[in-house]
Amino acid sequence: MRRFYFLFTLLFISSLAVAQDRVSGKPFATRSEVIAQNGMVATAQPLATQVALDILKKGGTAMDAAIAANAMLGLVEPNGCGIGGDVFAIIWDAKTQKLYGFNGSGRAPELLTMEVFQEKGLKNVPLLGPLPVSVPGCVDGWFEMHGRFGKLPMEEILQPAIDYANNGFPVTEVIAWQMDHMWPEMQDIPGFRKTYMPNGKNTPRKGEVFKNPDLGRTYSLIAKEGRSAFYEGEIARTIDRFMKENGGYLRYEDLQKHRSEWVEPVSTNYRGYDVWELPPNGQGIAVLQMLNILEGFDIKSMGFGSTEYLHVLTEAKKLAFEDRAKFYADPDFNQIPVETLISKEYAAERRKLIDLNKAAQSYPAGEIEKGNTTYLTVADKDGNMVSFIQSIYDEFGSGMVPDGLGFVLQNRGQQFNVQDPNHWNSLAKGKRPFHTIIPAFITKDGKPYISFGLMGGSVQPQGHTQIVVNLIDFGMNLQEAGDAPRMRHNGSSEPTGSKMTNGGSLNLESGFSYEVIRQLEEMGHRVEFSVGPYGGYQAILFDAINKVYIGASESRKDGQAAGY
Repeated sequence: MRRFYFLFTLLFISSLAVAQDRVSGKPFATRSEVIAQNGMVATAQPLATQVALDILKKGGTAMDAAIAANAMLGLVEPNGCGIGGDVFAIIWDAKTQKLYGFNGSGRAPELLTMEVFQEKGLKNVPLLGPLPVSVPGCVDGWFEMHGRFGKLPMEEILQPAIDYANNGFPVTEVIAWQMDHMWPEMQDIPGFRKTYMPNGKNTPRKGEVFKNPDLGRTYSLIAKEGRSAFYEGEIARTIDRFMKENGGYLRYEDLQKHRSEWVEPVSTNYRGYDVWELPPNGQGIAVLQMLNILEGFDIKSMGFGSTEYLHVLTEAKKLAFEDRAKFYADPDFNQIPVETLISKEYAAERRKLIDLNKAAQSYPAGEIEKGNTTYLTVADKDGNMVSFIQSIYDEFGSGMVPDGLGFVLQNRGQQFNVQDPNHWNSLAKGKRPFHTIIPAFITKDGKPYISFGLMGGSVQPQGHTQIVVNLIDFGMNLQEAGDAPRMRHNGSSEPTGSKMTNGGSLNLESGFSYEVIRQLEEMGHRVEFSVGPYGGYQAILFDAINKVYIGASESRKDGQAAGY
């Protein structure tokens, strides 16, 4: 009976969602797109958007503004990002008319081995505490990208975040909820309570003014002394001492040896548009694999929200994620068959495995020989565009806050496989773990079109794919493409060692009809309903005809798109 009432409510809500009377004729759009000529910023928090916009107005580049926004988000959205984590980006450079890829992920501590987990009787890396901590790559990423594409001095770029850290800012609604949801698990982890529970009872509530002077001091050190302050100076020594005192394995030498990497973005053409992602150790090519599989179906005629579309989308995800579990890992340790995985020929073979009438309980990975996050995007007056994603992985990462530094260390090492030493993603000294955070970009005829991304762990490839399909197949505008109801499939095989044997579960937002839900269940999909885990989208489109930028921001977050 309870299920009946829930589904009745869902049907009622969904009927409202698609029947909104909007002048634009875009039924899913929660608001209009933002349009401006000289620059555009879209982030998950309005203050971060405003800080970046100010940098653009001062003559800063898109990269300057992206770094300023990221520093600000590390303060105002500390549950999702910060300098204790990693960074990835895809950058369109107007001068060279070329896309550049950046991988700023850190490596495993050299002292942390598979034997450590065997001795502790652990089959997986825990989410919290010292064991999942890997080297933070964010700060090195800032300086590497700034050195190539920045203009303003780093002191000027970081000063707004420093001022807000010292003077305080009002916590926004969604971030306050997320912080409140996580603090009971974090409160006893070293350093967390002092920084993020200033009253000793809970994290800041919505509207409460929160200060983080420790982070302000850390930013000031970085602004004055550069990357060396983090990887060789006072900050590095503090992290080293803190980890030794609290059973961790990260050391000064690990930080000192860290290096980022410039990489070539990879792409597939989807119905005339080139969709770009970064190669592993991230999961970006899963988007390209899914799109290649979907291209073999007449998605447009199926219609948005239809049973047929949701079925093939889910099955394409399952197929791509089997390869993700097997092949996606650090390319320094493996010859990843990227070209094969993202080829049209390989997609055609994988597509044959889909039963159009039945949900698969399991899929094999391809037989190929071995050879919580924040997203933002910025565009400037010169035509440069940055697709930028930065994360500490899970909510508040490891929960570990080094003494007096004001930020948590990431728990990205939790994504290592510590069961099978022969797995491509097995833990090894100096190895980068499998990564979930992925920026994206779309070009058309070799010219920049859309810079976009969607935060949220394993939902990211699924979200990227849905955005592309919404834009290209269903003709939605930039805002509507992000606001339209999403699916998220859970339970696929994972690079950490788990295997899908029961088909997983299909989570649907409100907005899909009960008839479709019932038909999906009859096909064997285990449909579930949850609030929240559908990602956080931001996007900027360049309109080459009118020479303007169009911005969109996620209605599920506190975000804002703004231009001038």
